[in-house]
Amino acid sequence: MITAATQLIVDDPENGVFRVHRSAMTSPQIFEAERDLVFDHCWLYLGHESEIGAPGDFVRRSVAGRPLIFVRSAKTGQIRAFHNTCPHRGATVCRVDSGNTKVFQCFYHAWSFNTDGRLVGVPDRQGYGPALRVEEMGLQPVAGMESYRGFVFVTFDKYAEHLVDYLAGARDYLDLIIDESESGWEIIKGSHQYSIDANWKLLVENSIDGYHAVPTHDTYMKYLSSMGICVAGGISGRGRALGHGHAVMEYVAPWGRPIAKWEKQFGESTRLEIERLRARLVELYGAERAERMADHNRNLLIYPNLIVNDIQSVTVRTFMPTAVDHMEVNGWHLAPRAEIPQARALRLESFLSFLGPGGLATPDDIEALESCQDGFRSGGVEWNDISRGMTREPEATDEEQMRAFWRRWREQVSPQREVVA
Repeated sequence: MITAATQLIVDDPENGVFRVHRSAMTSPQIFEAERDLVFDHCWLYLGHESEIGAPGDFVRRSVAGRPLIFVRSAKTGQIRAFHNTCPHRGATVCRVDSGNTKVFQCFYHAWSFNTDGRLVGVPDRQGYGPALRVEEMGLQPVAGMESYRGFVFVTFDKYAEHLVDYLAGARDYLDLIIDESESGWEIIKGSHQYSIDANWKLLVENSIDGYHAVPTHDTYMKYLSSMGICVAGGISGRGRALGHGHAVMEYVAPWGRPIAKWEKQFGESTRLEIERLRARLVELYGAERAERMADHNRNLLIYPNLIVNDIQSVTVRTFMPTAVDHMEVNGWHLAPRAEIPQARALRLESFLSFLGPGGLATPDDIEALESCQDGFRSGGVEWNDISRGMTREPEATDEEQMRAFWRRWREQVSPQREVVA
């Protein structure tokens, strides 16, 4: 038993100590508190505008356990987000993953709604009499929906601050990605969908953790070596806190980035185009910013559960906890609209072979996280240590970016709570 007076986080910068009590990953009470205090109040990623590019396009999503409809109005082209539940008797209205439509019809009693959410059809309308107020019985929009340069977020808190303020320093890193392509960006059809039997916060840590890369992904490092790529130096860079719990690991790595940094594994046929792209970035943004765009990898956390990996490919990944020791993961591939076929093929290859659930990296990470969750059950050790780099300027393999997440988590979930470990 952890008493109510015991802090779940020890944050002692003077002595360089940062620890998290393991009950934060094992307590059902804390998990329930997170649903209330984190996921019901933060801005959460819904999708990318390119996924619903044409009027009437829609996708259905589950965000924080809530079924939603993400749709572009067939009449106005406006992007909307509705709760995917019929105002009549509660059934799920949209029952397919994506498509194009002018009307959503509930399969239960055939009430119909247009893509602006308005109720447009009720069988035997006369049977209800004048008391049925059609204008009040449409699909209900979420409390808030805003977009930042194509990335669409929702919140279930009607008093939430505006998205642009919420994103804080994370905006700069989204800008770095988005500005890489003059043609704009699109989500390529298809996604990664898998689950992990571990607490969701472990994947937050893992996604911005450079410390584990070389030992955990030893097979991938050997694969790179077999291609003649020198991996002896590992990765170099730094971690940063970006405000509001957002954080980034920005670094240079042995692998190349097909946006504007040519490497021999890309083949000579891509060299001229990739070098042209780099020259164009210099022309648009200057040498220093162009170098960051082309040469630097970024693992960006947008609190609480969105990861944008701008590495061998740009992966947009969310993970939603369904239990204290289980999460559902979804990943999408973001790519420039107009790029040479060879570069697109390189991105898709990395999306599958490195970042996919059957690739060279993700299975390692899943094994590590599930191993941690299993280890917590052993008992005997109460605290995780996240102190690396606390007494120096943070490097990419340090843990400043994780501490940024945990400090914001503590603010929301409360540092003192009675918990059964």
